[in-house]
Amino acid sequence: MASVLRFRKLCYVESAVKCTSVGYESFEIDEKLDKKEEDVLSANNFALEINKKRKQPKRQPKEWRCLDSCCWIIGYLCTTWWLLLFFYHCFPVTLLRVPELPGPGVRLKLEGLTALHPVVLVPGIVTGGLELWEGRPCADGLFRKRLWGGGSFTQIFKRPLCLLEHLSLHYETGLDPQGIRVRAVPGLVGADYFAPGYFVWAVLIENLAKIGYEGKNLHMAAYDWRLSFQNTEIRDHALTRLKSKIELMYISNGYKKVVAVPHSMGVIYFLHFLKWVETPPPMGGGGGPGWCAKHIKAVMNIGPAFLGVPKAVSNLFSAEGKDVSYIRAMAPGVFNSEILGLQTFERVMRMARTWDSIVSLLPKGGEVIWGNMDRSPEEGHVCDFSKKSHSKTSLTTNNVNNSDLKRGFLVKDLANYGRIISFGKPASILHSSKLPTSDSKVFSRTSTSENFNNFSCGEAWTEYDEMSRQSIQNVAADKAYTTTTLLDLLRFVAPKMMRRAEAHFSHGIAENLDDPKYNHYKYWSNPLETKLSDAPDMEIYCMYGVGIPTERSYVYKLSPNSRCKSIPYQIDNSVHGEDGSCLKGGVYFADGDESVPVLSAGFMCAKGWRGRTRFNPSGIATYIREYRHKPPTSLMEGRGIESGSHVDIMGNFALIEDIMRVASGATGDEIGGDQIHSDIIKMSERINLGL
Repeated sequence: MASVLRFRKLCYVESAVKCTSVGYESFEIDEKLDKKEEDVLSANNFALEINKKRKQPKRQPKEWRCLDSCCWIIGYLCTTWWLLLFFYHCFPVTLLRVPELPGPGVRLKLEGLTALHPVVLVPGIVTGGLELWEGRPCADGLFRKRLWGGGSFTQIFKRPLCLLEHLSLHYETGLDPQGIRVRAVPGLVGADYFAPGYFVWAVLIENLAKIGYEGKNLHMAAYDWRLSFQNTEIRDHALTRLKSKIELMYISNGYKKVVAVPHSMGVIYFLHFLKWVETPPPMGGGGGPGWCAKHIKAVMNIGPAFLGVPKAVSNLFSAEGKDVSYIRAMAPGVFNSEILGLQTFERVMRMARTWDSIVSLLPKGGEVIWGNMDRSPEEGHVCDFSKKSHSKTSLTTNNVNNSDLKRGFLVKDLANYGRIISFGKPASILHSSKLPTSDSKVFSRTSTSENFNNFSCGEAWTEYDEMSRQSIQNVAADKAYTTTTLLDLLRFVAPKMMRRAEAHFSHGIAENLDDPKYNHYKYWSNPLETKLSDAPDMEIYCMYGVGIPTERSYVYKLSPNSRCKSIPYQIDNSVHGEDGSCLKGGVYFADGDESVPVLSAGFMCAKGWRGRTRFNPSGIATYIREYRHKPPTSLMEGRGIESGSHVDIMGNFALIEDIMRVASGATGDEIGGDQIHSDIIKMSERINLGL
């Protein structure tokens, strides 16, 4: 029995070994077959993939979306910010510190100059601070906080729509909307800095303090720059308070006359004041005919916008200028995005068109001053931006030096500056005989057609929403507009705004200044429609920068965006002239301080008021003081001490010295008389204005 079991066990083991060996051999065979099959399959798959790739169309490049543009801008700003932080922390502080040069105040104090005449500073548009006194629920926590100027711009990012609502005025009255009161920030702090580190009046104030100026003999005439000039008196009694302050300073400073220093739009605001103060009440201040002769020594106008600025045209017409147009070209989808719903330009236009002050800056004098379709005072003047020279020249008494500036502002070909708006480049170049004439029917609204957009778009944001598409296209139609037809154009596209604003401002030329109609306040801020005071001992200065390309006229196009609540026109930033041309990015440039052309800043002192004229019957002495722009040589120099730019000139040491010497008792002849670098004399001679 045991042997049988032993035999069976042996057989079982032997069979198991055989089975195992056989299984192992078959596994090796199967593995070889699988590898061959895999090789065949992989080869087939590879061939199929190649065929698919050959048949598959090439992937189209990803379409650039408005969101991409927005992300690109945010990334760019963040990168720039982090680079600045990196350089700030990595470099020694001594390399980053701007060298502090002794200002003119220190030097003039050593020369023995002291405060003599009281000084009144008059800020211009935008640069003065505004604070909230009453507002909507969205402005909770902002009582007496700055909504504008002085570092308040964080509110733009926190609650932008609320800020725009509170900065807007009533569209029909030009005064406060119901439940909102925004007022000018009083005192020197109201306009010393526009934003932290960005000075406006601060440098001048500091230098005046070096020779003894302080609160008793230095005053900032703050006012709400959004309002029409007469409305600052109606609502805030700003003109009455200015009159009282000047009279007080005159008495308390030993009966010394006041030196007024207005800037930009503040220049025509103070011109309005000079007429108001001598006009009998209730329209005027009741100071009498001799008030200015008794109280004012000199008016030293900085960056004067006497005859308006073309920038106001583009602002009211399309809520843009050269800088905004450039940003729009860099990121075309961001501001007009339907997805983001920003509608930035529409919201800005809606607010700006409630500000009567912008209408005060429209060009004055029509075609006589600014030129017609084929002629302008700047004839033969064209820019060469690539060959600017900023070498300093020595100036002597009554020095008129044009050659230095021409080296940096060369002439190459002609520009029709008289066409302040042209639709398409050909309309800005061709002779007027080849252009369609502006038919009066274009500027007539019909009730049946003009309600089309309003019916389909709901509430009107701007007056463009009340125009038919046909009317919008008729305005463009290869046409060009001068400063005369421009007013008709604005009355057509924004009739409500112009009716409200033209009750306060006029832009013509008076034929007979003795006509009683010119006693109305709407003419007082236009130097071509009012007389200067009978104050023969008073002096008037026109002080401005030159040598900077300044916006003069524009090439427009119809906006590609035709949706509701959109602006139908925009500057055509794709239009450029030849090398050395004044046409860049849809804007024609002329000489000026980057905001005000030389023509507007200097004409009244060069010709309109020079000597005894019908605009200056008492022969008040006028002086032109031009400051050729010299930019800082490096970023480390900040905004420079020889800048001629419209705002940066407030830190120009030469200008500050001129103001301080006059405030200390000097006359215009004693500080050097006229100082001219531009072609303002030649421009003035080309203007045929009866004096």
